[in-house]
Amino acid sequence: KTTVDDVHSVRDKIEAFSNKVRNGEFVGATGKKLKNFICVGIGGSQLGPEFVNEALKADKAAASASEGRNLRFLANVDPVDFELCTRDLDPEETLVVVISKTFTTAETMLNARTAKKWIVDGLAVKGVSDASMVTSKHVIAVSTAIDSCVAFGIDEANIFGFWNWVGGRFSVCSAVGVVPLSLQYSYDVMSSFLDGAHNIDEHFFTAPLRENIPVILGLLGVWNS
Repeated sequence: KTTVDDVHSVRDKIEAFSNKVRNGEFVGATGKKLKNFICVGIGGSQLGPEFVNEALKADKAAASASEGRNLRFLANVDPVDFELCTRDLDPEETLVVVISKTFTTAETMLNARTAKKWIVDGLAVKGVSDASMVTSKHVIAVSTAIDSCVAFGIDEANIFGFWNWVGGRFSVCSAVGVVPLSLQYSYDVMSSFLDGAHNIDEHFFTAPLRENIPVILGLLGVWNS
């Protein structure tokens, strides 16, 4: 099995899951459709996906695909940030995406615990007292630490992996970015995004230096520094 096979296996898993959430096949603990997505991560697990989210808001097809849905990003551990992130969301309709390669990043895990408690407490008010079931329906992960995710209460089927060779600043093209953005904008939109990333990779490898966009941008960065 090659690295490319592994990558496409994860992509297939993301496609299947995001489609189930978006079409209402995978629902929350009370049977309501999940339409709010809180992305919990920091640094490379947050910045890239958030930047792409902002860019896709201006894309007609992506904007249309995201109608009726909300994608929020939570990195700061300040309780005010959590309040602002969740104050207008219904826990019954919210899915938390915890993004951490090791599942030990201090800020991410603090926010993950806070978000989990918000979901569990919110559903308890609705009469759903099984915290384990609620967690499995409302929290998923992008991580390589399977055991830690399962111990947190996440269904192993809803853990999406990536690899050590995926650097933080480039991770938007991995499950780190593709999971939350597919939930918001659809897997089809994100597949097109990945096709574009592949195109610029090919351009970088093959275009003459005088016509090579990444090379020119890099040289301009050096010149302007």
